[in-house]
Amino acid sequence: MSIGFRVLPIQRRVPADLVKRAAELPVANVSDAMNRMFAGGASLRPMHGGGILAGPAITVKARPGDNLMLHRALDIAEPGDVIVVDGGGDLTNALIGELMVAYAESRGLAGIVIFGAIRDASAIRAGTFPVFAAGITHRGPYKDGPGEVNVPIAIDGMVVHPGDLILGDEDGLVVVGIDEAEAVYAKAAAKHAAETEQMAKIRRGENPRAWVAETLKRLGCEGI
Repeated sequence: MSIGFRVLPIQRRVPADLVKRAAELPVANVSDAMNRMFAGGASLRPMHGGGILAGPAITVKARPGDNLMLHRALDIAEPGDVIVVDGGGDLTNALIGELMVAYAESRGLAGIVIFGAIRDASAIRAGTFPVFAAGITHRGPYKDGPGEVNVPIAIDGMVVHPGDLILGDEDGLVVVGIDEAEAVYAKAAAKHAAETEQMAKIRRGENPRAWVAETLKRLGCEGI
């Protein structure tokens, strides 16, 4: 066994029907359904022109500035997968550019997440293929390895296992574990329905605010 330089098979993926349903929910509602504890960090932002990221994770642990194992992940991923790369958050060298994004899109992948930098930002921004990253630089990558594919990784404290559900929108990224995904979806869907109804009430002028003063009184706030 070559720890630190290996490609492992993925054992299972979050079901495709659940991916489709979850893609219809705001990431904020999914985050709330998990007590706001599983964010990918504020540095990971959408670099593409717009569109939802949703799919099972193919994970890559890369040496900062090196994208050899990312290339291998692109070759073995299946349509609908999301490549999620722990590049250590390093912004010195870009790990992907427009050519790799075009290849990923041609293979039917659902998106790419880079805890690191990209380049060719203008071209990526002009497209709708989902790309999330921590920064931009014109300096290209090396291709020497080592690295690992389909191992647990951590992105700014967010642990991702191969096959986990990855969701991303303009608010950022969240991961949902395979075994919890159905329960989290149900809770997030209920939250979304409640917020949709609340928005309708606000627009109708029905928005009771007594809870604010009541909460301040309960907490001992002076002057209420």
